[in-house]
Amino acid sequence: MLFSKIRWTIKLPVALLLGLTFVLWQPLIKAAEAPTIIAAPALDNPKAASTLQTTVVAGGCFWGIQGVFEHVKGVHKVVAGYAGGDKTSANYKTVSTGTTGHAEAVQITYDPAVVSYGELLHIFFSVAHDPTQLNRQGPDSGTQYRSAIFYTDTAQKNVAQAYIAQLNKSKAFPRDIVTRVDAFKGFYAAEDYHQDFLIYNPSYPYIVINDLPKIENLKRVFPNNYLVQPVKLNSAI
Repeated sequence: MLFSKIRWTIKLPVALLLGLTFVLWQPLIKAAEAPTIIAAPALDNPKAASTLQTTVVAGGCFWGIQGVFEHVKGVHKVVAGYAGGDKTSANYKTVSTGTTGHAEAVQITYDPAVVSYGELLHIFFSVAHDPTQLNRQGPDSGTQYRSAIFYTDTAQKNVAQAYIAQLNKSKAFPRDIVTRVDAFKGFYAAEDYHQDFLIYNPSYPYIVINDLPKIENLKRVFPNNYLVQPVKLNSAI
C-alpha cells in the first residue's frame, strides 16, 4: 500500500519526510484522530487481586497496538508478535506475505486488580483500531492485519463475544464489527527491532500519521486508564 510502513523503509532525509507528513497528509492525520466513543462492556470480569494475566489481540500493525497498551495503567508488559499461525512461519518477512495464517498481534500482561479484561477490550475497540475493517487497518491490507481476539479461557471468550454482540446491537459503529474471536494457540514474539517501536521512533512518519493520534485519543477518552510513562518491554516487570 502507498503509505504502508514498508514504504517508509526508503531512506529519505528526516526533515523531508516530516514535511511531507504534516503538509501533504494533514487530512490523513485528522481522519486518524477520531475515536469511536462506545459504552463499556455489560459483561466483564470483576477486578480482583490475582496473579498477572495475559491476553492477545490483533488490530493492524503491531507498532500502534503495542504503543497504546503500553500507556494503560495496570499493564505490566506488551510484546509485539505473531498469532494464528505456526512457529515455523513466525517471522516478519514471511508473515508479511499474508499466507501464514498469522496476524500481527500483541500479548498483553496485566494486573486484573487494576484493569479488567473488559476495560482492555473497551480501549481496543474504541481507540486502538477500527474493528469494522476486514483484513486491513488504515493503509495496510492483508490477513496479517486483521482484527482478532485470541482468548485464553472461557471467561475471555464469553466477554469478547458478548461485547461484540453488544456493540453491533447498539449500532455503535457504522458497519458491523468483523473482529474474529479465536482460541489462543500460540504467540511468537516479533524481531527485536519491532519492540517498543513507537516509543523509540515517535517522529517516524507512519507512526505520526497512524499511531500517535491513538495515544492522544487514549489520553482524552480514557483519562483514568492513561499511564503517562509507557511501560517499555525492556524494563517491564
